[in-house]
Amino acid sequence: MFQSFDDATSPDQGPPRLAALRAELEKDGLDGFLIPRADAHKGEYVAPADDRLAWLTGFTGSAGFCAALRDIAGIFIDGRYRVQVKTQVDTDHFTPVPWPDTKPGPWLKDHLPETHKMAYDPWLHTSSEVEAIEMAGVSLVTSDNLVDRIWTHRPEPPMGKIMVHPLELAGESHIDKRARLAKTLREAGHDAAVLTLPDSIAWLLNIRGTDIPRNPVPHCFAILHANASVDLFVAAAKLSDIGDHFSGDIRLHAPDGFLPALAALSGSVRIDKSSAPAIVAQTATAQVAFDDDPCVLPKARKNATEIDGTRAAHIRDAHAMVNFLAWLDDQKPGLTEIEVVTALESFRAQTNALRDISFDTIAGAGPNGAIVHYRCTERSNRVVQDGELLLVDSGGQYVDGTTDITRTVVMGSPTREQQECYTLVLQGMIALSTARFPRGLAGRDIDALARAALWRHGFDYDHGTGHGVGAYLSVHEGPARISRLSEVPLEPGMILSNEPGYYREGAFGIRIENLIVVQEAPALGDNRDQLSFETLTWVPLDRRLIAVDMLSPSERIWIDDYHAQIARKLDVQGKTTTWLAAATSPL
Repeated sequence: MFQSFDDATSPDQGPPRLAALRAELEKDGLDGFLIPRADAHKGEYVAPADDRLAWLTGFTGSAGFCAALRDIAGIFIDGRYRVQVKTQVDTDHFTPVPWPDTKPGPWLKDHLPETHKMAYDPWLHTSSEVEAIEMAGVSLVTSDNLVDRIWTHRPEPPMGKIMVHPLELAGESHIDKRARLAKTLREAGHDAAVLTLPDSIAWLLNIRGTDIPRNPVPHCFAILHANASVDLFVAAAKLSDIGDHFSGDIRLHAPDGFLPALAALSGSVRIDKSSAPAIVAQTATAQVAFDDDPCVLPKARKNATEIDGTRAAHIRDAHAMVNFLAWLDDQKPGLTEIEVVTALESFRAQTNALRDISFDTIAGAGPNGAIVHYRCTERSNRVVQDGELLLVDSGGQYVDGTTDITRTVVMGSPTREQQECYTLVLQGMIALSTARFPRGLAGRDIDALARAALWRHGFDYDHGTGHGVGAYLSVHEGPARISRLSEVPLEPGMILSNEPGYYREGAFGIRIENLIVVQEAPALGDNRDQLSFETLTWVPLDRRLIAVDMLSPSERIWIDDYHAQIARKLDVQGKTTTWLAAATSPL
């Protein structure tokens, strides 16, 4: 369940493996090969057998890819990982490329010879990704996976058991879900939809899996037909624990039957070009209709049962968090990041309800806190020094909900500069928490609310403000998010994170994160059709870091009310009682 602190490096990682890959390029007469951090299901987390990018380069971030050419290997990373990549990758052999500022197509065009053959594995890239690169004038060819050829002792693919997600937690039967989505297919003139996202299939069929850490999803493929029946392609060994959960309308097949089934489809077949591997559209002989995965939006709109479950999970998780924070305040100097992570995970385990952590816990002390998705290892492990900020980003997977929370605390006494930066981040979090906005707006329309206080001081952060969160599913869930790039309208029932931050490389990092759920806004004024947010996370803020003189009266009221609600909602014991009373006292 808990995370490892291995640094995932190997003596032959980096240059030797890159040289072996280039030998395969030479053998096949290719000029390059693309290595994404992806599997055939396009999930954020990948099984060890699919972690090709980390095996080749050493980079362990949750997003990115390498374009390995004969004379240069670009490793494309977004703003979250521009510090981390420098610590994990041999930059004498791999060239960090800021992405998406730099698009892969133009970069490849600039670095490939005029006549070239750039190869990719069609199981690991979507049709959209392939099209975007080809539009830049790059000639792509399909290939078997060159990394797999040279990967000795590659782990076996996962064979985790599938479990039933009961109706009392799902809130809707898989029969009703299939009927509802089949109707949308018929209305769109589609005869079938191909499903490749594991969380879509898990949601649709009310199942959960154990194939990869952190996200309770199974590796499988499915085809949903317009008559509401489903063809499910999954290893039979995974199904031993589900009993008679599946009806006769769900036909089971071995995974190797997936491509032949695609080739046999007729009529109009719906394929999500942004998530399905390119080989799906390349194999289908029927009329391909590129459209969104039909599960994605319904899954994001949580029903009342799922929201109630998520509320319960957050109260349970809050007890673990306040016990941890009380423990943390009682520690003497010399505490290490690994000790912080281990303690927090043990407090969550003490709930006796934890299925897994929802992602590898981030505990970044001092300068490590400035690495947005920092993961401590035995090599990077750092002692938390007096006066330093400690950023802890963590979450749990419970059968009734998924949690994700970040708290930044000071070890000892803060400086005025630390307080000012923390308060600017907090003001952004409050602004988003209290927002009212017209129905139909997307994440990009409200992202600035969380940044405005930072902008006024010339500051910003290089990640989105919020991501979607599943209901005992993926902690990062599409399609909605709070980001200047998101055009998906926000709708009631969508659970999102609210996590502005500020990072000063080499010094400290600050992030404050609560989960929120979109709701109908209470009647007000002209009673326009507006939405607002309900807060789901109930864990105190570090009052030592709040510069009270920077707050507006309404911000002070929000903080005091938030803390008062925490004190009412949580029933703690022992030393934590005294700690919580102080932590939630009025400003």
